[in-house]
Amino acid sequence: MDKSTHFFGTSVFGQLISLIDSKIITTSAKKHNSDHYVKKFKTKDHLISMLFCSFAKCTSLREVSGAMLGLSGKTKHFQLNHIPKKSTLSDSNKRRDCDVFGEIYNKLLKQYGHYISDSRIKDVINKQVEIIDSSTISLFKDILKCVGRHPKTGKKKGGIKLHATINVDETAPKMVWLTSAATHDHVLLNSLKHNANTIYVFDKGYNDYKAFDKFSQTDTGFVTRIKDNAAYKTLNDCKIEEHIHSGVEKDEIIEVQVKYENNTRPLKLRKVQFYDRNLKRRFEFLTNLFEMRADLIAAIYKLRWQIELLFKQLKQNFPLKYFLGDNENAIKIQIYCALIANLLMTVIQKTLKRKWAFSNLVSFCKIHLFNYIHLFRFLEHPDKDWQKTYDELMQPSLF
Repeated sequence: MDKSTHFFGTSVFGQLISLIDSKIITTSAKKHNSDHYVKKFKTKDHLISMLFCSFAKCTSLREVSGAMLGLSGKTKHFQLNHIPKKSTLSDSNKRRDCDVFGEIYNKLLKQYGHYISDSRIKDVINKQVEIIDSSTISLFKDILKCVGRHPKTGKKKGGIKLHATINVDETAPKMVWLTSAATHDHVLLNSLKHNANTIYVFDKGYNDYKAFDKFSQTDTGFVTRIKDNAAYKTLNDCKIEEHIHSGVEKDEIIEVQVKYENNTRPLKLRKVQFYDRNLKRRFEFLTNLFEMRADLIAAIYKLRWQIELLFKQLKQNFPLKYFLGDNENAIKIQIYCALIANLLMTVIQKTLKRKWAFSNLVSFCKIHLFNYIHLFRFLEHPDKDWQKTYDELMQPSLF
């Protein structure tokens, strides 16, 4: 059998871990002091254990520790120095600062950003479009405060809200915040960087006139939907350019009142009414982009759907239904590691010339996690290499 066709000296899981530079883990651990007074189970071991949980879709700490215990003596190829027991992993999830995993994720995104970026939209608009949204992940215990009324049973689920910002030309979160589900979305607008070459896109749950005022003062663009009960005054009706299929029905300059503690000041914005013929729905957009074509504003908001697809991809392929800890820090670590696993699979998908569905890639890695298959070579030519090996096995022996 020709081992050069698809067999490899490192398992699929080892090849996935090799995408993470050890220097990134070391520098992040040193910055957050996450290995202080730790003798055996270091940050790197913790990360690898949690990534194993994400790829293998484990549902409990006992399942993680039990499965990894069966790999005793075979951990060198995926750089694990200490196999954790259930109690060790539980204590680490509780005590080790979750920010070190966030730091590792951000450095990996910076390292592999050129693999997953696509500048076609930026070249058309001449500005960077960034999409903001959040997704709530329900918990089975009241660890984090959730919204809504108490049910008749008296048991109310907690919830953690994942806030994310992505570049429209990338398929991985650029910035991530984790808060309780009761935290209102618009609070995160204050954490955004103001830049004249950036356009932020978000839904009407983020409506905050104070934030819109700051955007306008710094020439930072935004596109959102106006609330149904919004109070405003129409200042001017703009002429609608005659495009047969544009769908633009109204283009107005409006004025809203921004309330501060000591005074109230007016703010000029633009409201575009658009009818989508495919969805047969009417939308009203709010923006401070006065020079841009009205139909282009509607097209920019339509790009917001990309972040919804990202949340769907994350939840379907790296389920967060079972949490491996009863504290906030453990839950955040698990989410950060799911994001890292999602990023690694995205890099693989973008690197391959052959088209693979993301869910198929994740399923393949789960099934063959500890098989010694050359991952990239097999994914590029799955039929050719395996058929060649099969034919070699079927040939009659020369002896």
